[in-house]
This record gives sequence, C-alpha cells and structure tokens, in this order.
Amino acid sequence: MIQKTQLPVSLSDIEEARDLLEGVAVRTPMEHSRALSLDIGSEVYLKCENLQRAGSFKVRGAYVRMAKLTAEERARGVVAASAGNHAQGVAQAARRLGIKARIYMPLGVALPKLTATRDHGAEVILHGHNVDEALAEAERYATATGAVFVHPFDNPDIIAGQGTIGLEILEQLPDVDTVLMGVGGGGLLAGVAVAIKSRAKELGRDIKIIGVQAENAAAYPPSLAADALVPLDTVRTIADGIAVGRPGQLPFQIIRELVDEVVTVSEDGLARALVFLMERSKLVVEPAGAVGVAALLEGKLEELGITPAKTAVVLSGGNIDPLLMLKVIQRGLSAAGRYLTVRMMLDDRPGELATISRVIAESDANVTRLDHTRVGGSLSMGDVAITIDMETKGHVHSELVLNNLRAEGFQPMIMG
Repeated sequence: MIQKTQLPVSLSDIEEARDLLEGVAVRTPMEHSRALSLDIGSEVYLKCENLQRAGSFKVRGAYVRMAKLTAEERARGVVAASAGNHAQGVAQAARRLGIKARIYMPLGVALPKLTATRDHGAEVILHGHNVDEALAEAERYATATGAVFVHPFDNPDIIAGQGTIGLEILEQLPDVDTVLMGVGGGGLLAGVAVAIKSRAKELGRDIKIIGVQAENAAAYPPSLAADALVPLDTVRTIADGIAVGRPGQLPFQIIRELVDEVVTVSEDGLARALVFLMERSKLVVEPAGAVGVAALLEGKLEELGITPAKTAVVLSGGNIDPLLMLKVIQRGLSAAGRYLTVRMMLDDRPGELATISRVIAESDANVTRLDHTRVGGSLSMGDVAITIDMETKGHVHSELVLNNLRAEGFQPMIMG
C-alpha cells in the first residue's frame, strides 16, 4: 500500500520548468473543433502537442530533467528507453545541451521514430519486445556505466516539464471546465493535473481532469481501485505511446490525489478517433494522442455524468508510422461503417458472382477487393467461397447492402 504523502511536484516546480523551456518548447495552438463540439453538444478545443518540436510533448519533460544536470552528470552522458516519443525528446534535448545520449528502443519500433531519434544524434540500441524490457536494459546500462537514466515518466522534473501544458491550457482557454488526455506511465496526466488543479484552487473553481487509457493497456483503473501499483500481465494496443504495463510511482501519487477519473477506450474507438481527426480537423495524430477524442466519441463523459461547457483535449503526439496509419485508417473506416468486408459461400455455377455484383451496384456500394476461392479445407465439392471488401457510407448503408444480399438468398458474414 502506498502511503499518502506530500505531492512530489508543486505548481512552483512547473512554473520554474516553464522558464527553463522558454525558447525550447513551442507554445502549441489550441484549436476549436466544430465537428466534435456538434457531436457531444458542448464546446471542444484541441491542444495540439502533435505540432510540438519532435512531434510530441515529451521534449518538455526531457529538457527540464537534463537542463538540471550538473556538469559532472552531463559529462557521464544520459541513457533512456522509449518506443519513440520520449526517445526523440531526449535526443533533441541532449543535442541542444551538448550531452551524449544512448537510447534503448524495442525491437520492431516504427521506422520513422527510429530514424528521427538517430537523426537527432542519439545512439540507438534495439532491445526487447516492449518498452518495459527496454527500460530494464537502460537501467542496467546506467548502473554499469554511471550514465544518468532519464526516466520517461517517473521523475519530478519530467512531471514538472509535462505540467507546463496545463499552464498553457489555462492561459489559452481560461474558462475550461474539463480536460482530457491519454495516460501511459502517468507523467503527462500528473503534471497537467498539478498545474490545473492548483490554479483552479486559487481561483475557487472546479476543473475536471480525466485520464484516458487504451482498454488493453489500462494499468491505472486496477491500481487506483487497489490503492497500489498493479502491473499488467500483457499489453496489446495500437497506441504504442501509452503501452505501459505499470504506473509510475510518483505519477500515481499525484493522479490518485488530483485526477477525477481514468476511463478506457476500445481499439476501434482509437482508430475511429484518428480518422475523425484527419478528416474533420486536418490533424495527423498518433493513436496514443487520439485517446481523449476517442473518449468523447464513445460518450465517456456522459457515462461519468459530466456535462461540460468547455472541454480541452490534449493531442499528445503525431508521430505515426505510415504503415500503421494505413491499417488504422482501414480499421477506423470499418468502425465507422464506411468499410465493409463480407464472406459468402456460393454454389459453383454461372451467374452467382454477376448477381452479387448487381446487388452491390444497385445498393450504391463500391467493391475495392474480391477474393474467389474454390479450394480449401472447409469447402465441399461444388462450393465457392467469396470475400468482398466494399466502401460504404455508414452503418445504415452497410446494413442496407447486407439486407439486399440476404433478399437474393445469400448469407453474408461480416469479417472483422
């Protein structure tokens, strides 16, 4: 059981961090989202940290942490571990401060994040199959060599640096009443919570702070329920930026005290949010950066009984692998009912495929791919399996296509 103590980061720490970041971190824009506002029935604004230097908020905490190192510590160099965003933040800060940086990244890390980290001048070592394994190796290297370990979230200076986003939100949107953002280890959520809750207390206001996790990488809900750090056995999510299996101890202390709720969103919800931001806001955001929008689209505030007047959502990063983007877009379109894949069993006789093509055309759907198979372990003699990918116009239109196929005697099965 973690004992309640004085919080490890204060508002004055965050104000000091803001001074250190002057000329280093960009004051990212706060954009009004008309589409989201109409969808949830209240005003929604997007804090665009995807437009931050190195493509995410991580440079804030990394620079503050490293700027406070002594000359002797800087001479020893720094070591860190990350799936991408923290790596780029540390590498960028190290180059600016003239410090040698060694970064451990998991095997299979997205090529753009790997390349960008190396381009900032850091030495990159690929190790482990996830961030936790890379973190363990980075800590071993720090112990063996004396290099300063720059933790991605479990450090007061890191938390204070991320908290500067909270100060900017209040300056850009003074009457905000609800703030949502993603949470992995918890550094961002903890820092922003300290900044906003402290200022709100001074003003005699109540501002809700909501953390959002991917449901397959959600260590905070069980940890908060147990009032102790509860690690996950497995972590599987497209949101690699928040794929953390164990909360940070320092962030947990703050989040437990200051954050109103931590909710979870589905993988389909993440994909839908990413597509929504690209299509309606013209913003490229990685899945981890889109979780707050996913929470709004999935009605999480309504489930909590929160009726906001002005909501700010932190888009924490925009570093997405184009290959992952292709997969996520397809999944997002499917979740929105705009991409339909069906499989049907047919009699192997002339005219069956022509009938299907006619039904789909008359239903105003567009075929993008077709697979026609006569041979397979589950197929009987005289049977054909056909799989069709179609562009549709939403869930209602998809159901119309399916009903029209059924009316012709076919039995379409929706494929995931």
